[in-house]
Amino acid sequence: MKRIETAIRATLDDRKLSRSERTALATVFGESTFTEQQRGVVRSMVFNLAREAMTNHLAPTNVLDWLEDVLKLLQPSSQAGASDVRADAYFSPGDTCRRRIGSLLRHARKSADVCVFTITDNTISDEILAAHRRGVSVRIISDNDKSADRGSDIPLLERLGVPVRMDLTAHHMHHKFALFDDTTLLTGSYNWTVSASESNEENLIVTNDNSLVRPFRKTFDALWRRFEPRR
Repeated sequence: MKRIETAIRATLDDRKLSRSERTALATVFGESTFTEQQRGVVRSMVFNLAREAMTNHLAPTNVLDWLEDVLKLLQPSSQAGASDVRADAYFSPGDTCRRRIGSLLRHARKSADVCVFTITDNTISDEILAAHRRGVSVRIISDNDKSADRGSDIPLLERLGVPVRMDLTAHHMHHKFALFDDTTLLTGSYNWTVSASESNEENLIVTNDNSLVRPFRKTFDALWRRFEPRR
């Protein structure tokens, strides 16, 4: 328990919980098998640390954001309230997939990590840029061959300041998924293109199931590191 307290305390300062800190705490919690009583002890510890931080004049808003993030990570993915776990399906042709992607981008509070083969739908690109400009941490992983296609919005988004990394190998980065605020996963066959919305038979699934969010989070982070430009 002391190791857990040390890990939690190390993340608390006058700023929001960073992505790397969330990953580190998720790993610590994932390695620990808590009884409900032990989980209650950790929750109490977290609240005490939050009170201590505000007593030490750390920004209350940041402390509350930190508290919310830590408590979400502490919640077991298998926790009984099945009503807390949601999964919705969307299909094209039609506008439902495009609208759902736009809604998730508009409602993202902290982060939007996008890992898609290509982006040519200007409606979606506008939502990505709007999220970036209002301070959401947006990152895009895509395929270098497709980014060179006529109509690709990837080069424009990169020029406008959105962090982009691309697969420069002879193979394709063919994923189509995105993570929002580290709590919501979007995945499916749907390419972020106009033809996917207007012509193709495609699908999307959106879920907050942590047992799915976590492996996609791990995959995104691994790809982001792998595609870091060589200096």
